[in-house]
Amino acid sequence: MGIRSSLLSSGLLKCTPFLGDDRLASEVRAVSSLALLYAFRMLGLFMVLPILVLYAGDYPGATPFTLGLALGIYGLTQAVFQIPLGLLSDFIGRKPVIIAGLLVFCAGSVLAGTAESVEWLIIGRALQGSGAIASTIMAMVADLTSEQNRTKAMAAIGASIGLSFSLAMILGPTVGAFGGLSVVFYFSAVLALIGVCIVIFLVPRPPQVGHSHRDSGAVPELIMQTLKNTELLRLNFGIFTLHALLMACFLAIPVVVESSLGIPRGKHWQVYLPMLAIALGVVLPLIMVAERNRKLKPVFLFAIAVLVVSQASLAVVPLAGWPFLLLMLLFFVAFNLLEACLPSLVSKLAPVGAKGTAMGVYSTSQFLGAFIGGSVGGYIFTLWGMDGLFAAGALCAAAWFAVAASMRTPRHLSSMCMGVQRESGAQCAIDVLTLPGVVEALWVEQEGLLYLKVDNRELDRSQLDDLIAAQ
Repeated sequence: MGIRSSLLSSGLLKCTPFLGDDRLASEVRAVSSLALLYAFRMLGLFMVLPILVLYAGDYPGATPFTLGLALGIYGLTQAVFQIPLGLLSDFIGRKPVIIAGLLVFCAGSVLAGTAESVEWLIIGRALQGSGAIASTIMAMVADLTSEQNRTKAMAAIGASIGLSFSLAMILGPTVGAFGGLSVVFYFSAVLALIGVCIVIFLVPRPPQVGHSHRDSGAVPELIMQTLKNTELLRLNFGIFTLHALLMACFLAIPVVVESSLGIPRGKHWQVYLPMLAIALGVVLPLIMVAERNRKLKPVFLFAIAVLVVSQASLAVVPLAGWPFLLLMLLFFVAFNLLEACLPSLVSKLAPVGAKGTAMGVYSTSQFLGAFIGGSVGGYIFTLWGMDGLFAAGALCAAAWFAVAASMRTPRHLSSMCMGVQRESGAQCAIDVLTLPGVVEALWVEQEGLLYLKVDNRELDRSQLDDLIAAQ
């Protein structure tokens, strides 16, 4: 029900009239199944976040550093494998890569579940991350959806990720109460096997296109260009910092909730659930106001400032009672707001036809941040304790604010792509630039697609459709 609601809210069910009912129904089924698959995959990764340091603290070899490494190591292997596996799927097919990735994740979950030392726990978590299928799923979404619905389908996938994070904060402590960390990992393994069944029986077989769509997958020749883009680098640094702080905070937060607040670890969801609900209630109106009034940069900087304040305050305020809960709430509000703002900014600032590559580099930065946050955060915890950990987080967030403050105010542009006759594609890319609201255009003959960056306030869509139809 939640996935269908995401599709409705994202607009995928409000399709343009020339798509037939059968085609529309097929796209909805495809996106629903892939969103469910993505949610299961991320749920398995996120569930250990609020409980790992609590249950693994008794393992032989457990220290704040090794626990941090176990928490974040999946990010390193995700970062290493996600783009290569996405490119591999262009040649051997999406489904084989996704199924193999889910089986690797399952094996890593079982290994982590049977671990009796922190070293084997680290190896299991690293193996979990090696099944990096995020970019392949995004490419498959592009294969199975029409050009006019692709952005909406990506938004539905994004909604499923947010849903899985929130659900993981509740399920992790609840499932862990029945048998500790091992049960959580075995539950993750079962989710991976269900995911395999979803791929085999529910997800349609996509065409073997032999390339990634530029709005959904990385293009090798564009990677260096993306890495040299100053505006995108600021955002990559941002998502790196945000997920580093997330991992570092969860080295301390579960311990404080159990020891200082006196809440049993199996009931930690009673803390996370209301906080996430309040954060969502705050974040959604702010995002709507930012997008509608084109104030995304001020809201973005405000969220980073809140992050700085929450981290700095956690370093000096006694970690108990209502002050701690309030600061946790500020952290969750800032995190969720930034998590929503950053992909929107990447989409707006990425050059035409390079959004898939920009998002691939962005996701890699996110996973690397999780790895650094866990490992380096654990090392800082060892040296200077919780106060030092949060103080370091405040400095990192302040550095991010300094980097982001000089960011160019983004134009509120949307990405779109349209199918065009190959013989007229090059001329069409020139002609569309004469239309009000069309800012950039790129014709990609290999795909038979025209990629556009448009200002929806100025664009007359019927005029654009007429021009394309006349080619």
